[in-house]
Amino acid sequence: MQEFDLVIIGGGPAGLGAAVAASEQGIKNILILERENKLGGILNQCIHNGFGLQLFKEELTGPEYAQRFIKMIESKEIRYKTNTMVIDLNRDKLLTAVSKADGIFTIQAKAIILAMGCRERPRGALNIPGTRCSGIFTAGTAQKFVNIKGMMPGKNIVILGSGDIGLIMARRMTLEGAHVNAVVELMPYSAGLTRNIVQCLDDYDIPLMLSHTVTNIVGKDRLEGVFIAPVDENRKPILEMEKFIPCDTLLLSVGLLPENELSKKASVKLSPLTSGAEVDEGRETNIDGIFACGNVLHVHDLVDHVTEESYIAGKAAAKFLKGLRKRSYVIDVIASEGIRYAVPKYINPVNIEKDLELSFRVKDICKDHYVSVYFDNARVTHHKKKILTPGEMQTVKITSEMLSTHSHCRAISIRVEKE
Repeated sequence: MQEFDLVIIGGGPAGLGAAVAASEQGIKNILILERENKLGGILNQCIHNGFGLQLFKEELTGPEYAQRFIKMIESKEIRYKTNTMVIDLNRDKLLTAVSKADGIFTIQAKAIILAMGCRERPRGALNIPGTRCSGIFTAGTAQKFVNIKGMMPGKNIVILGSGDIGLIMARRMTLEGAHVNAVVELMPYSAGLTRNIVQCLDDYDIPLMLSHTVTNIVGKDRLEGVFIAPVDENRKPILEMEKFIPCDTLLLSVGLLPENELSKKASVKLSPLTSGAEVDEGRETNIDGIFACGNVLHVHDLVDHVTEESYIAGKAAAKFLKGLRKRSYVIDVIASEGIRYAVPKYINPVNIEKDLELSFRVKDICKDHYVSVYFDNARVTHHKKKILTPGEMQTVKITSEMLSTHSHCRAISIRVEKE
């Protein structure tokens, strides 16, 4: 059995950033385990630009962004294994992995960072009636076909769901010569970033059909078309207004699910709202020494935010290994009126040296509303926002001064208020 101070499961942007941060804090005995044949994760198939604007102050493609961190990993001589799948993990931080090169092997870690990312929700989770013909792909699968394998999944496209991957693939398929009939979205708002709606749909005259859904799939061997219909306020299709769109390909961009099978095996407590772990300010879970960051924790908008969070987890894991992290009395972070969820779920004030950012998503589109932060029943901050959308992550800052002023606070709540 091998032993490491820190094992990071996942070699995507979260895992790479966490490894770099831990190494910079003096942790040397680190191992990254990645199931794909190279480091970088999903970034390797994201050949469009727009990455790194916040972190590096320049526009990079996904592979370029990944390569920045791979070079750091190599320069710091951080060990990693690719083509390696972790198949078991327990709360004692003993993991089992398998690879072609090493067979089945076990590793005992002193600390673990979960950075497995997320997966796409498939057709089976949607209960769309119709035939089981070919030509139906998740948007990420289509992206891999086009950008990695050089294969076109189809020529006449309908996209269900307006998540960022779906929006980006609408543009990508158009640039490769396909015709994208429409992006169909069940909700009355897009789940993607505003910039992607503008750059990927508006710039190419691709319709975004809000409050619509696919009601039937038609085709014997290959997809021949789909029926779409508007939905009412209860999201029930209005079948009298149903219409048929001929197409040979349906791409699904209907949400991402954190890959938390290993987390469950380690008895990590998961949030019913995000499907990711419930963590504290250092991204430590309820299991001592097991941390989580990136899309395995909650789905992010930007890879820059994933990296920022991975730095938090990497630094906190290093402090844990040095015996510098403490679990004191905790302050609950509550997603209150108008807020879907907030991360982190708990705060240990004793571990906070500087300011702390809380990330959150709103439930609905809100215009000219205020985001307020309450320490117990005392409103501490109150800032007006021109627009808040569920598709874009928001943050509020909690300062060390606020925490010291409200030293007996039991709960911090975030609310959306009209005034």
